[in-house]
Amino acid sequence: MTDPDASPEYSEIKHWLVINIPGNNLEEGRVMAAYRGSGPPLGTGKHRYIFIVYEQAAKIESDEQPIPNTSREGRRNFKVQAFAEKHNLGSPVAGNFYLAEYDDYVGEMQKQMAAAASS
Repeated sequence: MTDPDASPEYSEIKHWLVINIPGNNLEEGRVMAAYRGSGPPLGTGKHRYIFIVYEQAAKIESDEQPIPNTSREGRRNFKVQAFAEKHNLGSPVAGNFYLAEYDDYVGEMQKQMAAAASS
């Protein structure tokens, strides 16, 4: 899941990435970026949050460490197209999106993330 509507200096933001999913068994895939819900900053309007599914022809080998949902490290400036090209994924086989904008919960979510990251 990605947010392509983040500020230009950060776009896209990687919110969730799972690779090497056997069949449709998501739980057995390798989580590269744990799910981090939407939280557009105040005053930035609506953001698209996009889910894209690719069929892998081969297992993706990666020595990158998974990103926990409490971390922003490694999430900014992610490019879905570049990732797909690097791993020879071809065209997406499915996708969906939703729109979200700032509400009072965003601040609460950020506090929870900060508390979890510091514990």
